[in-house]
Amino acid sequence: MDSARPKPRRHTLVVLVEDHPGVLNRVVSLLRRRSFNIHTITVGASEQPGISRMTLVVEGDAQDVEQAGKQLYKLMEVLKVTDITDTNSISHELVLVKVATKTQNRQEVMLAGQIYDAKFVDATPSSLIMEVTGSPERIDSFLNMVKPYGIRELVRTGPVAMSRGGGTVQIRDGRIERANGVAAAAD
Repeated sequence: MDSARPKPRRHTLVVLVEDHPGVLNRVVSLLRRRSFNIHTITVGASEQPGISRMTLVVEGDAQDVEQAGKQLYKLMEVLKVTDITDTNSISHELVLVKVATKTQNRQEVMLAGQIYDAKFVDATPSSLIMEVTGSPERIDSFLNMVKPYGIRELVRTGPVAMSRGGGTVQIRDGRIERANGVAAAAD
């Protein structure tokens, strides 16, 4: 047993893939086979037609995550894998939460939502549904604030993340073009 091996921690991976049926399944299956627990996965369109952007939060040590990235590149549809865990990045997610309300506490629940700039998307005499966006830590803080009132339902997207600054990675004609104009083939 290697006692010098670093402890596993959460890593945020941004994966650019071709938008084809079954790609999500292949990515998830590959990570499952490598025994990664995917804490969250968010997939959506990128700024480039035909390219989807995945944001995955996985747990592992740096060596394991690096190896997983190398394995992901073996999938034909994977164009770019970036671990942005230790970079200056922005991470936001969305939560919809249905909170139980009574006449006596409704104003308190609404005030808690206002503190977090919640959008009130539905109201009934016995509940409020609020939408909050922000960093994962901000979402956690909001949920801790409304938990004592009774959370009836909750759905959370998981983070989407992007590195700060002017650097970008774009895929064109099977090549990765960096913002500074230097092109390189997919790793």
